[in-house]
Amino acid sequence: MTEPAAESTNNNPLPPWMLRQSLDLASRPGHAWLLQGPSGLGQYGLALALARAWLCESPVVPEGRDHGASGGGACGHCPSCHAIDVRTHADLCVLMPESVMLELGWPLSEKAQGEIDKKERKPSKEIRVDAMRDAIEFAQRTSARGRGKVMLIYPAERMNAITANALLKTLEEPPGEVVPDMATNDGPSLFSDVAAPPAVPSTRFVLATEAAHQLLPTIRSRCMSHALAWPTSDEALAWLRTQGLSELDAEVWLRAAGGRPEDALRLAVLVGEPARWRGFPRAMLGGELTSVAEWSPAQLIDALHKLCHDLMGQRVGAAPRYFDAADLPPVKDSASSGAALGRLRDWQRELVQEARTSEHPYNQGLMMEALVSRASSTLRA
Repeated sequence: MTEPAAESTNNNPLPPWMLRQSLDLASRPGHAWLLQGPSGLGQYGLALALARAWLCESPVVPEGRDHGASGGGACGHCPSCHAIDVRTHADLCVLMPESVMLELGWPLSEKAQGEIDKKERKPSKEIRVDAMRDAIEFAQRTSARGRGKVMLIYPAERMNAITANALLKTLEEPPGEVVPDMATNDGPSLFSDVAAPPAVPSTRFVLATEAAHQLLPTIRSRCMSHALAWPTSDEALAWLRTQGLSELDAEVWLRAAGGRPEDALRLAVLVGEPARWRGFPRAMLGGELTSVAEWSPAQLIDALHKLCHDLMGQRVGAAPRYFDAADLPPVKDSASSGAALGRLRDWQRELVQEARTSEHPYNQGLMMEALVSRASSTLRA
């Protein structure tokens, strides 16, 4: 999923589990980081927070760390932080599919925006090779603000082979070096006994992905990898409450999202009332297409995967993960356990196959109808 996610601003600070990771990553060496993990844990927000920290002109040194140490969180108030907030930082290059850039409020190039405005084409769902060539040219420039440059790529799995291969040389050997300026207002001067931080490449990279296995091995091998940490249940629920959800609703949506808070918020926006989610299994049993009419095929397939998972677990005596047991269709005592599991496995394989073309269905209406019909026939069996 690539909908807007948690993003650090003065009025909307990072959730605590993401803040801990951003401070840790900003203090560690390395010019290229690959942030990976399942959706809903904050890949985009963490990547942008790391870019902010690298470019910040007055980084905040965490308590307990020496002022001469490298790394620190972004202050949120300097001209560099403000430029990122308004999407105009000259030293930050954002590489995303055009559809994602529009969702997240990043401006397109003048050429791309013109083609879309003239209806010559639709916003791309992949990272275009033309955008990558522009980014490589960006890496050759001198830093405008003297803090180096940053290239943010999200979701990185949306690079096709041609685009990824165009990045390889620049990712491995970024041109030039920058020595961080030690003469800050709260740090040691150039003439103090504190050793200066080591020089870093003039361009640093942060790639964020929900599907690292889809990246070229040559891309993965050139990056330091970081697996996103899961929040505790209390942290996730507290964050969801700050987003306007009641305590009871937050619990329902966090369970429906498998413990991933950003996915929980997206589900709440998509489905609306928790009662609609609890009624989803019964609606599929009855073949009610109208209950999911406003969903996309990808969103319906994701929900059906969760329903199938819980039903398979129920057949072997496991507790459901995404739904309450009372909301699932009743298990028929007369049904053979092995036969029922076999039908569910067949359905699961079909959903995996359908997911591969969910963003480009031949006819979205017919695809939705077929998915609901298949779900109904499986549940009735």
